[in-house]
Amino acid sequence: MVYGLSGIRLPCVPSVYRFSQSTFNGARRSSSFSLLLKKDQVSRKIFAQKSSYDSDSSSLTVAASEKVLTPGGQGDGSPSLTGQLESPSTISDDPQVTHDVDGNEMEDDGKVEVEEQESVPSALANNDEKACDEAPSVPLHMKSTEKGEAKPRSIPSPGAGQKIYKIDPILLGFREHLDYRYAQYKRIREAIDKYEGGLEVFSRGYEKLGFTRSETGITYREWAPGAKSAALIGDFNNWNANADIMSRNEFGVWEIFLPNNADGSPPIPHGSRVKIHMETPSGIKDSIPTWIKFSVQAPGEIPYNGIYYDPPEEEKHVFKHPQPKRPKSLRIYESHVGMSSTEPIINTYANFRDDVLPRIKRLGYNAVQIMAIQEHSYYASFGYHVTNFFAPSSRFGNPDDLKSLIDRAHELGLLVLMDIVHSHASNNVLDGLNMFDGTDGHYFHLGSRGHHWMWDSRLFNYGSWEVLRFLLSNARWWLEEYKFDGFRFDGVTSMMYTHHGLEVAFTGNYNEYFGFATDVDAVVYLMLVNDMIHGLYPDAVTIGEDVSGMPTFCLPVQDGGVGFDYRLQMAIADKWIEILKKRDEDWKMGDIVHTLTNRRWLEKCVAYAESHDQALVGDKTLAFWLMDKDMYDFMALDRPSTPRIDRGIALHKMIRLITMGLGGEGYLNFMGNEFGHPEWIDFPRGEQHLPNGSVIPGNNYSYDKCRRRFDLGDADFLRYRGMQEFDQAMQHLEAKYGFMTSEHQYISRKNEGDRMIVFERGNLVFVFNFHWNNSYFDYRVGCLKPGKYKIVLDSDDPLFRGFNRLDHNAEYFSTEGWYDDRPRSFLVYAPSRTAVVYALVEDEPEAVGKPEPVQKIGTLEEAEAVEELEPRKESEPLEG
Repeated sequence: MVYGLSGIRLPCVPSVYRFSQSTFNGARRSSSFSLLLKKDQVSRKIFAQKSSYDSDSSSLTVAASEKVLTPGGQGDGSPSLTGQLESPSTISDDPQVTHDVDGNEMEDDGKVEVEEQESVPSALANNDEKACDEAPSVPLHMKSTEKGEAKPRSIPSPGAGQKIYKIDPILLGFREHLDYRYAQYKRIREAIDKYEGGLEVFSRGYEKLGFTRSETGITYREWAPGAKSAALIGDFNNWNANADIMSRNEFGVWEIFLPNNADGSPPIPHGSRVKIHMETPSGIKDSIPTWIKFSVQAPGEIPYNGIYYDPPEEEKHVFKHPQPKRPKSLRIYESHVGMSSTEPIINTYANFRDDVLPRIKRLGYNAVQIMAIQEHSYYASFGYHVTNFFAPSSRFGNPDDLKSLIDRAHELGLLVLMDIVHSHASNNVLDGLNMFDGTDGHYFHLGSRGHHWMWDSRLFNYGSWEVLRFLLSNARWWLEEYKFDGFRFDGVTSMMYTHHGLEVAFTGNYNEYFGFATDVDAVVYLMLVNDMIHGLYPDAVTIGEDVSGMPTFCLPVQDGGVGFDYRLQMAIADKWIEILKKRDEDWKMGDIVHTLTNRRWLEKCVAYAESHDQALVGDKTLAFWLMDKDMYDFMALDRPSTPRIDRGIALHKMIRLITMGLGGEGYLNFMGNEFGHPEWIDFPRGEQHLPNGSVIPGNNYSYDKCRRRFDLGDADFLRYRGMQEFDQAMQHLEAKYGFMTSEHQYISRKNEGDRMIVFERGNLVFVFNFHWNNSYFDYRVGCLKPGKYKIVLDSDDPLFRGFNRLDHNAEYFSTEGWYDDRPRSFLVYAPSRTAVVYALVEDEPEAVGKPEPVQKIGTLEEAEAVEELEPRKESEPLEG
């Protein structure tokens, strides 16, 4: 494995480790080592404006009222809002009772009053008058415009939270729970407003914690209430634990200020390794700062090191291109930078920028969702066991390389969504948050509630004040510093329920959503983060990965909802796998339609036929389910096809189109699956020895299956090419007509005997024939509007490796008269295993905007020249 850092490629051993010893002694290293500093580079002074907090202060002095410094009941012994750092209000575990700061029951009108107090119960509340004088001339809550003026950004005050009952009257039966949830949300908002200066300020914790730079030096602060002593160590002080001792305030925040050197150069050079040395209840340990902005695994070492990242101005990436406006419909290309090369290597941000982004644009997608951005010491975790939440993964390059990637995507008009992980954290105690200050309940719940038994990871205590600061600031950091356009929040179902959705079959019964199994603290956090994101970044997109179907999930927070823009419609992919295990004769058209359309009113969904989950080793992609081992021998055009290959290619196209056509208001595809990628994903890994003595075989740390063979989809001599061409045409069709977000949707036919599905989206008519043998002449399909229709997409097109059974020059005229509950209809030819889209000729989608001409990866002439593409006889089945 190699890591790219400022032009240096560092070979690295795989980091498969987890420590649980009581004492951790970091080995001392040479003070001359700097991962990012050039050998001939001299010290220099970098000017940085001070934040809204006094960076020169040697310690934080914030008083707190005694009444709020009391442990709160979490049911597991965990302090509510961290014990040492209590919230202005105490949250009760009882979902039926809401208390104010004095423990009195909330009034029936739902209003929450917080008693005025003279002191501020927060480790970082801004009460320093000097800090106000040193604030930047343009505060962070002022968004610069192109003309240079500042445009205020604000987060709306909480609403009444009652509109959800008008949208879904069934919720009235669970009003006690929902009103309690909203009261908790309002309580936290009011407390943040009172003690932190508002959610806008509260979500900028990175300005105060971690490393902050001022004109006179560097301040480092860390919240570690369990630590008995702390010192900052690193290359800059030869790892001397006695050189830079930190002081602790009453809330457990450790701090040290390092003045500039005599020549004005910074006390910590750019690229220096840094850690915090602590004496903790679990022993002595050296840890990476929790707010670190970059971390690397040096050659020959297993643990990661925090890196003080402050490059020269000439090395910093300056964003040149504005962020695109949020599109009406999302067409998302899910991707992973490391495995995006055709070679068995770890790819880089730069290569992804130059090679993959143009491909995504050409294919017709308008958003790229990038996985595994947050640093994770274990590569095979797919980025889901995060160790350093504010640091982009160093495997792929440095932070400015990532910024360059995002800037290029914006130049191409692509939104960049980040797969963010706030549902859990890595168990790693050397590199991550686990046992950071030597205590089990620092950022996480105590005991079993703080451990995810299936994922082997730690679970956040969302009732902790400092956890809220950490996670809200983390989301803000990626939007502000890197210009991400939104997030896909991972593992939201695990967050919202104390059972984490494990071994639970959600049936849609509302009692499953609103009861004692619901983690209200976690839901309130999701409301807060959506509130913050949408208030400060109105065009940002939030997508939640929820399999439970939680009502109100995608309704605005102001109305009482959780606030996501989209729900990831996970049930669709599961349904396709279930169907593909059956014979074609057992497929039910009604079952397919029901699954694709079974979503909540006014709550938007992102649909997908398959994602990265289905591509992982141990599972199968749709292409593999359909074609299996035949993919290895019969995808070349110089060989005759097989019935399994013909069936697989035909259904692969149909499944993707009907999922996009009916499944939601957005669509997602994992990279490579658009052309039926033949290999699974298997990260490099060694043998894993389990506590019970069993051994899980490894793959000898091979990267062979941890890549994407884009060359297969581009090869004009392989059948993969046709599948890629179809996916491209499908994306461009949606770009032109905007059918996913059309208000008009009507399913006129789902015939089990004919195996036909017919539906309308906007002024398009979709006709699917899932029959394995029968083709239908003069098949009547209903439509809404009168006029002439034409074919705009045909899965049987020879360009898509079809059998060319339809005449694309044919015109289809509607006739009056009710058919399938439609006022009009027209006759079509519906070949077996095909999907055809007809458009009203008069329909010019000006509101959607005319897209650029489709850039074909291949040409029709090339496709027609390929042998084995003559149309079959209608009596000849596609599969025996």
